[in-house]
Amino acid sequence: MSGALPITAVPPQAVPGEPDTVLTLRAAPKTHVTVRGLSKSFAGTPLYTNFNLDLPRGKIVSIFGPNGCGKSTLMNMIAGLVPLDAGEILFDGKSLKDTKIGYVFQNYRDALFPWITAWDNIAYPLRRGGMKEAEVKAKVEALVKLFEIRFDLARYPYELSGGQMQTVCIMRSLATEPEVLFLDEPFSALDFEMTLFIRAKLQEAHMATGTTMVIVSHDLEDAVFLADRILLLTRRPTRIAELVSFEMPRPRPPEAVAEPEFVRVKAHALEVFRREVNA
Repeated sequence: MSGALPITAVPPQAVPGEPDTVLTLRAAPKTHVTVRGLSKSFAGTPLYTNFNLDLPRGKIVSIFGPNGCGKSTLMNMIAGLVPLDAGEILFDGKSLKDTKIGYVFQNYRDALFPWITAWDNIAYPLRRGGMKEAEVKAKVEALVKLFEIRFDLARYPYELSGGQMQTVCIMRSLATEPEVLFLDEPFSALDFEMTLFIRAKLQEAHMATGTTMVIVSHDLEDAVFLADRILLLTRRPTRIAELVSFEMPRPRPPEAVAEPEFVRVKAHALEVFRREVNA
């Protein structure tokens, strides 16, 4: 059933008898990522002010909202790529430096090393972490099997199609078995055939690993299709409009977009989006 969940927004009050800091706001049960008191401004204009959020463990959360509301900025602050002006972000109570994350960049062409093969790009973070070569080979081969790779990974990135490069980026991000995987517009430059392929493989990876995933999308269908939760944001200064639950079982085939539950949840998300755009 869709609708606002108890973890949608955490009220900004302190716990009685405890110090008045951002960390006195307790996370909801089964929370993986805890955001407290997050603030961020650009050129003196507030984007986020005292923003609080709990992201559930082992779920796929998509972020969607009006242009300029800071979807990618929010994800990048959580991932540590953009500094906070104020606030705290914890992963299972740990800081980012003690947490293993993966990140799939929107511009996959610049994300891959052009001077090494696709196979070596996937293996790179494993080798950099000091893994023995036999283990590296086993890890990469497991990902090749999971993604049913039929193109030649001995080729260099510039010899691959856009969809193939994006597939390599996702495989590389999963190679280290991250606790949280961030994906910035993973479908934006893909044709429809590759979009269907990546949708299917991300679902399979999620079902196989249970990795918490956070996806930013500018396409509402993509935002709903993969998600267990759709985080809908307002115009800036940005707040949470609603955190919508979508519990359709996986794997979700392409035909799922015609299922009544998908249509209903997408329509509800669109209604919230239009309300915020016109606010």
